[in-house]
Amino acid sequence: MIRIGSLLCVATLLCACAADPTHFYTLLRPQAQALAPRTQAYVLDVQPVRIPAQLDQPELVVRQGEGEVALVETRRWIAPLGEEVRGALVARLKQKLGVAEVSQLSPPPDTRVYRVLLDVQRLDAQLARGVSLDAGWSVLEVSAASAPRQRWTCASAVSLAVTGGYENLVVGIQQALDRVGDQIATLISAAQAGGTLSCPPASAS
Repeated sequence: MIRIGSLLCVATLLCACAADPTHFYTLLRPQAQALAPRTQAYVLDVQPVRIPAQLDQPELVVRQGEGEVALVETRRWIAPLGEEVRGALVARLKQKLGVAEVSQLSPPPDTRVYRVLLDVQRLDAQLARGVSLDAGWSVLEVSAASAPRQRWTCASAVSLAVTGGYENLVVGIQQALDRVGDQIATLISAAQAGGTLSCPPASAS
């Protein structure tokens, strides 16, 4: 009887696992069409992204109410969240600007480099409700072998409505990061063109 009971428990657990398997998500979209390659007048250097400790979890962190969040065990990131956010940002900037990203390489001497730092301060994701992303970011203009020549520090706040389940929630986070990437790309384009610069409007929806 004990052996039969043990087998029944194992069978029940297997059925439960089969009914609710773990799903893995990424913030990297399928390869997007980038701008046509141009003369590399400058390159990008996107630094590791800062993520709050409460969000830096393998599981999706989903808001449940005013003061409650849940770690969804069966919904996980395929890589650490900071790496996912950085990868998505790099992809968006390369798509918008059509230039290389060289954080792991040595750019040619005298090449202008725009170093990007992103600090995710808040990321609220709520099923069938929406995604809210607050982030601070800086762009430093440097040459390959010198100290920063100019620096711009800005903030972004993005809120997007989301319907449906977890997949749509992840798409909403992707779209929010795209908005931040677009603001960074706008500033870099303006800096490269010369003239007086200011931060883009912080809020977007």
